[in-house]
Amino acid sequence: MLTSRLIAKFNSYYAEKPVLTIMITNAILGGIADTVAQTLTTIRQKSLRQPGGVQKDDFISIEIHELDRKDPLLPMELIPPSRNLPPPFDFERLTRFMAYGFIMSPLQYHWFAFLSKSFPITKTAGFSAVLKRVACDQLMFSPVGLACFFTFMTVAEGGGRRAISRKFQDVYLPALKANWILWPAVQLLNFRLIPLQFQIPFVSTVGIAWTAYLSLTNSAEEA
Repeated sequence: MLTSRLIAKFNSYYAEKPVLTIMITNAILGGIADTVAQTLTTIRQKSLRQPGGVQKDDFISIEIHELDRKDPLLPMELIPPSRNLPPPFDFERLTRFMAYGFIMSPLQYHWFAFLSKSFPITKTAGFSAVLKRVACDQLMFSPVGLACFFTFMTVAEGGGRRAISRKFQDVYLPALKANWILWPAVQLLNFRLIPLQFQIPFVSTVGIAWTAYLSLTNSAEEA
């Protein structure tokens, strides 16, 4: 099967060069996530600019519109109906997301190794060790990771200190709250069931939706 072949290839590359393998994997998944986000933006933009707005038979656009309108975490729409929306596909933005996934991977790799060493899962300390890993990850790494994300993206877009400060004031706390809604459950499953070499790829795969959310959040604040 294709899946088993891909897993075997990943394991062989991971055994030889674990950090580089994670860096390439995260870059690819980050690119997929931003492509999803840009696709959602394009669908919303196209539907809103039709005569009469979103059509009743356009179910995809209706769902995107409703999800956007009901989002309780952000003061602005994730996909605002603005003339300042990005072009149908922004390759520079895609490159930024892939670069971020690539650059952050070594830090993630060493962080997961630290958690595994600090809170080993044994027969006597199984679930409690997992809970400690999740708590440590969410209270220490997540706030720093989000800060790195918004800082990197703002600087890569050409923003300075004022732009970074505005980004943090507008979207950092809502994004952190959204993180704490999603990721504790994901990491609980991850640390409990997923082998160490697959933990970061698992997070990155689930993170396609999360990174798409961050991509929309990051771009919505500028629109």
